[in-house]
Amino acid sequence: MTTVKILKYVIYDILRSRIVIGYTILLFAVTYGIIYTGKDASKAIISLLNVVMLVVPLVSIIFGTIHFYNSREFMQMMLALPVKRKNIFWAEYLGLSFALSISFTLGVGLPLLIYGASAASLYLIFSGAALSFIFTSLSFLASVINNDKTRGIGLSLIIWFYTAIIFDAIVLMIYFLFSDYPLEKFTVIISALNPIDLARILVLLKMDISALMGYTGATLRLFFGSAFGTVFSFAFLIIWILAPTAIALKVFNRKNF
Repeated sequence: MTTVKILKYVIYDILRSRIVIGYTILLFAVTYGIIYTGKDASKAIISLLNVVMLVVPLVSIIFGTIHFYNSREFMQMMLALPVKRKNIFWAEYLGLSFALSISFTLGVGLPLLIYGASAASLYLIFSGAALSFIFTSLSFLASVINNDKTRGIGLSLIIWFYTAIIFDAIVLMIYFLFSDYPLEKFTVIISALNPIDLARILVLLKMDISALMGYTGATLRLFFGSAFGTVFSFAFLIIWILAPTAIALKVFNRKNF
């Protein structure tokens, strides 16, 4: 019950934030503008996909890191009360994740649903919400292992830079160097190392556009087929949510504030 009370407070506090409100308005304006310009919600998903895969992880991990450090005094006050550490952690994490997911759903999902929902648009909404949870958990992990705010934000930026930019460069380099070898199984393994790539695969599998899926996505579709690829993506997105959160909780329980 304590977790629920703190959770409600955290969600309410974050949704009132000017940054979150601005984030929602910006996503809504970009989404509406792309749909209105293209006159086709299905075609707009391709353009929105690039925005979602870059902006949502960046905002979630940076805002999550800053929020954690700014909430330290609140968490210290709660720790002085008879409240379990795990209750505070889950309330903070779920509150921030739900708030960012709601913001994303209103900003991107609402225009898509208004102009006609499709399987691809629903998967885009799900993927964006999942990335909000994933990169919030990564932001908490980066924060709990660094007492210094600057180092925490720096680590968060490195994580985003790896998943959004460096990962694709590494994959391309590996395929170029080892193009003479069968890399299907390797592709399955390496695609699980990047939640952004998994989310992109999940959406593009529903659009039947294998040419835009990149090396890992195209091979995944060719090797497994769309049904297995969808299950694969869902499973590892959930793992990406749970694994960093579990590690962050373990460190948080032992952390001295």
